Amino acid sequence: MQLTFHGAAGGVTGSCTLVQTERARVLIDCGMFQGGAAAEALNRRPLPFDPATLDAVILTHAHLDHSGRLPLLTRRGFRGRIWCTPPTIALTEILLRDSAYLQVEQSTRCLRRRTRGGRPLQTRCIDPLYTDEDVSATLRRLASCAYGKTQEVAPGVSMRFVDAGHILGSASLMLTLSDKGQTRNVHFSADIGENGSPLLPDPHPLPDADAIILESTYGDRDHRPLDETLVQFRSVIDQARKSGGKILIPTFAIGRTQSLIYHLSQMHHRGELNGMPVFVDSPMAVDATRLYQSHRELFDDESKAAMAFGCNPLTFPSLRLTRTGDESRAINNISGPAIIMAPAGMCTGGRILHHLRHGLYKPQNHVIIAGFQSHGSLGRRLVEGAAQVRIMGEVIAVRASIHTMGGFSAHAGRTSLIAWARAASAGRMPRHWFLNHGEDRPRQALADAISRTLGVSPHLPKLGQTFTLD
Repeated sequence: MQLTFHGAAGGVTGSCTLVQTERARVLIDCGMFQGGAAAEALNRRPLPFDPATLDAVILTHAHLDHSGRLPLLTRRGFRGRIWCTPPTIALTEILLRDSAYLQVEQSTRCLRRRTRGGRPLQTRCIDPLYTDEDVSATLRRLASCAYGKTQEVAPGVSMRFVDAGHILGSASLMLTLSDKGQTRNVHFSADIGENGSPLLPDPHPLPDADAIILESTYGDRDHRPLDETLVQFRSVIDQARKSGGKILIPTFAIGRTQSLIYHLSQMHHRGELNGMPVFVDSPMAVDATRLYQSHRELFDDESKAAMAFGCNPLTFPSLRLTRTGDESRAINNISGPAIIMAPAGMCTGGRILHHLRHGLYKPQNHVIIAGFQSHGSLGRRLVEGAAQVRIMGEVIAVRASIHTMGGFSAHAGRTSLIAWARAASAGRMPRHWFLNHGEDRPRQALADAISRTLGVSPHLPKLGQTFTLD
């Protein structure tokens, strides 16, 4: 029984782990690498395994760093099922179709520019990783499995999902491997949400494991408490109202957007927004928000209670949902204070680039960074204090105020990760621990903390490294 880490080993994107027994080959996630040219090169390298030999794929949740390379599997011969929760099916369609569209558009624009400039077409412009047709073929492979249900996915391999509290439909995975009279329970935390986050229940730990694969995105630090983050958020809103500036929030269309809508809705009901317009500038985020509203049965008790009293936490009067390009461009022409949320969360593409291009150089404006920013991303450069950045080929001065608000993160902080690990080992201590989905410094910090707390030494797998489960 072997595990091979083909992604998110020393980084927070590209999640992809191959589980092998003598009877089965099952892939856990097949995510896109994100964060710049080096990440793009990883996406374009040949897959380090033959997709046609896979018995099944298990998708823990819809975010592109977990789902974004699935169409490459079907393009290259995979014909099995891709198991995930019912909401993940719908969210994955939204994300993959948008990903394919953006890739095709980017390639087409590049070819058009080079044609107009009389430059060679065979250089610099790259073909899309996949097209909408590839996405359609992938979506036909998706199969649903509800939380708590045991499902056989391959010979000698069964699985069960529990709620990870990260985004709608996100799951931690309990995988049971049986081969030659031996049974091993291999549990994947996947992306774990922070306890007390809005809308969704807290994540469930996974007991009775022989091996645990634990995420470590924030393994070296805790987030600022949510209450303190909301105080900071209200302060920025007050500053923008006084200066007439805009608040630009690069956000992930699924998960982070809905959490921020929730908090802004609460502020509205307390009279703290004073009618300030809030734009969600993303067709994908609009669709995802409506999908959230259609799965209220997965909300936490507080949100369910609010719904029962007729208070929808995902809408309020000054919320504006924009879909078209014309509506998006019109936002840049409005006067007075406003909050603008737009993807992508790491500022690597999407409509947020247009808003940053129009707003970064204005000192009355603010940018709120509300999530993890990978090395090489524009968002990371803003967090690190760049005086100027290049956006869409143009150098833009950074005069807006940059605020990092980790308390809005959808990932568990260090203390919550350790608490999850402690709960997972309460029944019996797993023999094998692996830390992935984290850069090396956070992974090592979490490994040291787990070693001190639980007396075990987690492995920090490298990209492509294989481990045998004894």
